[in-house]
Amino acid sequence: MRMLSSLVLVVSALFLGLMLLLFVFQEKMVFFPGKRLSDTPEAAGLHYEDVYLVTDDDIKIHGWYVPHPDAQATLLFFHGNAGNLSHRLESISIFHDIGLAVFIIDYRGYGRSEGRPTERGTYRDAMAAWNYLVSERRLRPDEIIVFGRSLGGAVAAALAAKVTPAAVILESTFTSIKDLGKHHYPYLPVSWISRIHYPVDKYITSFKCPVLVIHSNQDEVVPARLGQRLFDSAPEPKMFLPVSGDHNNGFLLSRDVYVKGIQRFLQTYDEDKVVHKEAL
Repeated sequence: MRMLSSLVLVVSALFLGLMLLLFVFQEKMVFFPGKRLSDTPEAAGLHYEDVYLVTDDDIKIHGWYVPHPDAQATLLFFHGNAGNLSHRLESISIFHDIGLAVFIIDYRGYGRSEGRPTERGTYRDAMAAWNYLVSERRLRPDEIIVFGRSLGGAVAAALAAKVTPAAVILESTFTSIKDLGKHHYPYLPVSWISRIHYPVDKYITSFKCPVLVIHSNQDEVVPARLGQRLFDSAPEPKMFLPVSGDHNNGFLLSRDVYVKGIQRFLQTYDEDKVVHKEAL
């Protein structure tokens, strides 16, 4: 009996220790920044400008502004949790071909940006990027489309809950870190130990602009049911674009459907300013 009690105590201590480690080092499980830039938009034949911004907590972050001679709007691009902006050249090229100028930033701790990534920090980085487009580039809010992929969708949603862009596009995005954690670690008390929240399903309810939700049924990182729940939480006007392929390459594997779907969404909101249809 004593041996059983001792075993229970040891297992309990190990479990509590693991929970403490997960709580303390949570950022290491969410953010995977890459420091070295692998290339620039010039590799894709695109002119660009290096941009450095200072956030409201004095962190210098880096971005690229990729102009378009006949831009119908400017896409404010928030990338996922791994790598840096140089790993998004294929997406930048797609959006440029669609007819959009692109402004993409690296969150603090990524690429040439200073600091270390945190949830609150990414929100500040996003607001600094928005303020740059509005104050420095003199763009009207209705000339800016906010786009986020995966974790970037959470950052985009937090920003769009505070400002009113022309539209928001959320690709492969989860409802919250808690929901995503429960999916991948059903045996852990995720709700108890989560310090990082990214409650996208809460942010999206306050959107005051058209929203496009893009998700693949084959997404192995963010299950499709979370993308559907996110869409269901969004107010009208909204559209849902189903694509195929895995989490990181769905937009490439479904390129034709992806591009045509985004074009249709942009044409709809640009012509009517109100989108009534719920699916593409």
